[in-house]
Amino acid sequence: MLTAISTAFHKGGWGMWPILFTSVVTIALIVERAVYLFRASVDKDKLLALLKSQVMSGNVQGAIKVCSGNPTPMTRIVQAGLMKFNKSDDEVQAAMDEAALRELPKINARTPYLAMTSNFAVMAGLLGTIAGMIKSFGSVAGTDSADKSSKLAEGISEALNCTAFGIGTSLVGLLGFSLLSGKTTAVVDDINEVTVQVVNLVTSHRAQMQPTG
Repeated sequence: MLTAISTAFHKGGWGMWPILFTSVVTIALIVERAVYLFRASVDKDKLLALLKSQVMSGNVQGAIKVCSGNPTPMTRIVQAGLMKFNKSDDEVQAAMDEAALRELPKINARTPYLAMTSNFAVMAGLLGTIAGMIKSFGSVAGTDSADKSSKLAEGISEALNCTAFGIGTSLVGLLGFSLLSGKTTAVVDDINEVTVQVVNLVTSHRAQMQPTG
């Protein structure tokens, strides 16, 4: 398998190098974003249950420790609001909004680049295809009839290998983009849901929440 891929790569000529570079960037982006989003994911129902038990018992410090013990974008946003529990509702919401402005861009970062690398891979493959066809017909025009068939086959092989590798890289990028975009949306939706519920929880139980230690 690897030998066949290596052979096809070398037959693709110089057009394969920008495609290879694009594929490396694409895979690196997918891996980095997948790891980050996996670590950023939180079981929101479990988190809300823990926070609710602490807040309703008046232990705000316990709720803060729940968040600090599991540092994720969601818990850092919630913790920012809990730190202002004894302030007004607007200040609690403002603290969460400020934390969200820091955390949400990190969640959405770099995933859109996958759409760009996918398009670039197709264009690079097309460029390699055109270069291969130019080489093919140019070689045929300037060689003896005995070598024409081999030169033509070599040029067509170069063109088709570039096309195949370009489309393959693009498909990987588009699949990664779709999956990561869906995961990003899910993480952001969970954050929005949890922060709203925490604000309501704090405002409705503020009288019971007394600082300890």
